[in-house]
Amino acid sequence: MSPQTSPLRERHAAAGAKFADFGGWSMPIEYAHGGVLAEHAAVREAVGLFDVSHLGTATVRGPGAAAFVDSCLSNDLSRIEPGQAQYTLCCVPDGEPRAGGVVDDLIVYLHGPDDVLLVPNAANAADVLARLSAAAPDGVTVTDRHTEVAVLALQGPRSPEVLTAAGLPGGDLAYMSFAGGDGDEVTVCRTGYTGEHGYELLVGAARAGELWDAVLAAGEPHGIRPCGLGARDTLRTEMGYPLHGHELSLDITPNQARSGWAVGWKKAAFWGREALLAEKQAGPARQLWGLQAPGRGIPRPGMDVLGADGQRIGEVTSGTFSPTLRTGIALALVDAAAGVAEGDEVAVDVRGRPQPVVVRRPPFVESHVR
Repeated sequence: MSPQTSPLRERHAAAGAKFADFGGWSMPIEYAHGGVLAEHAAVREAVGLFDVSHLGTATVRGPGAAAFVDSCLSNDLSRIEPGQAQYTLCCVPDGEPRAGGVVDDLIVYLHGPDDVLLVPNAANAADVLARLSAAAPDGVTVTDRHTEVAVLALQGPRSPEVLTAAGLPGGDLAYMSFAGGDGDEVTVCRTGYTGEHGYELLVGAARAGELWDAVLAAGEPHGIRPCGLGARDTLRTEMGYPLHGHELSLDITPNQARSGWAVGWKKAAFWGREALLAEKQAGPARQLWGLQAPGRGIPRPGMDVLGADGQRIGEVTSGTFSPTLRTGIALALVDAAAGVAEGDEVAVDVRGRPQPVVVRRPPFVESHVR
């Protein structure tokens, strides 16, 4: 089966983009004007524009739609008001194999008690929507809008100026709040996946090219660059942000991934609640840590983490070269029994050679999202 393509595909190709598969979508990984390092630096120092239209979009509408979503997903929607968004998790329900594992992590946009927009990951969107559709009460409809809506991410310290110059609403938004979205309007949400001040822009696919061009033109005096998903990965790893399939999965629970802050522990119901409460009380068998390499080796996913005695105590889930720190960094699941603490030195097996690394609690660099 051919991969899905963004409505901006032709623009990316004209800009010299290299493409890769992301969850069944062919998306730009970097551009010819400088590659991942230049794009990463643009976001940290000025502003970058990403096409993240591989992300899913879906509406849940009908009487009590928000309450229904709240009874399924992990976070507590009562903590936010209409016009705000929330990071949450879709976990495997109790009674199923892998109960408490993570089907997906996603963003919920709360328009009102009867109107919710979901933004899941590309590879997991169909599973999330199938689960919600099967559980939906009469009168509540789950509608897949994956190919109807494009998603752009404007990220970096100069992003507010670019947003204003492009004539878009939301320059004064509080973190995780959104504006617009009526009819063909652009929805602007103050969020992102880079650790910098930024916004995600949702627009009808037919208008995606117009919006992309307008934002790039508005950002030219501010040093804007189009950025691929390669830089998005180095940026999110520096922040310690999880990526589903790496730090979260059907076999990696929120407790293990240090994502318990996205769980409404006092809620009466959500999928996987009993399994997660039991694991939390007992203590997870493994825990997510950051690793920073003082030497030249770069940890990569799947590499073993070794204790002082050379025995395996965990596994790298994400690893890359940090353009900001100019060294290798990683996220890793480490056995709780190993008793590691921040500042400890362990090792990563890099092609048969133990590479010393220092245990860190992410983020590796300062966050500017709030």
